[in-house]
Amino acid sequence: MHPLLVDIELVAFDLDGTLIDSVPDLALAVDAALAELGFPAAGEARVRDWVGNGSLVLMERALCYSILAGSGKSDPATCLLERAHAAFLAHYGRDPGAHTRLYPGARECLDALRGRGFTLALVTNKPHAFIAPLLEGLGIAEHFSLCLGGDSLPEKKPHPAPLLHVAAHFEVATEACLMVGDSRHDIAAGKAAGFRTLAVPYGYNHGEPVRQTDPDGVVESLAELV
Repeated sequence: MHPLLVDIELVAFDLDGTLIDSVPDLALAVDAALAELGFPAAGEARVRDWVGNGSLVLMERALCYSILAGSGKSDPATCLLERAHAAFLAHYGRDPGAHTRLYPGARECLDALRGRGFTLALVTNKPHAFIAPLLEGLGIAEHFSLCLGGDSLPEKKPHPAPLLHVAAHFEVATEACLMVGDSRHDIAAGKAAGFRTLAVPYGYNHGEPVRQTDPDGVVESLAELV
């Protein structure tokens, strides 16, 4: 067992970029939404750098890129952003897990932690409506005792509120909680909440090394945690 798990009772996981690689499906939905509005596709490589702050910010980044590339402007009008976001949600919601896969070591990690009696929670900035279909499709829904999406509370990561909510819900002291994520938002939220923090380097951190966020630990695979 990883040293960071000593005296830990609750482990909170990020989803996209930590447990699952969802960019292929997200990129398809982004490009379909852009096409609906008459913009060219952004492509998977660009979308990979835009993920992490929720679906509205994802589409704002996509629109800014498209408008900047086409006309030199970088501030999408509110009405256009609302249309783009609605189109994205509709396209993504049709089958959010079609091309999404668990990262190597994720299932083994969840199985082992659950088997050892740890309380597991999911804290993601993805809209809550998409969480259950993804977890059920991947066969890991039963591992989590609580799942929070980016729209579950008034604040989302990097704000510590979702993590503080999880700790309070299970009546676990924050110093007995661990936040596992792939981005600076996960680490910032964990630190602000008083959680220990563990990062994985393979996810979506806007092209920046997650080690620069100074987490308490880094593992190349979640299998190393157990």
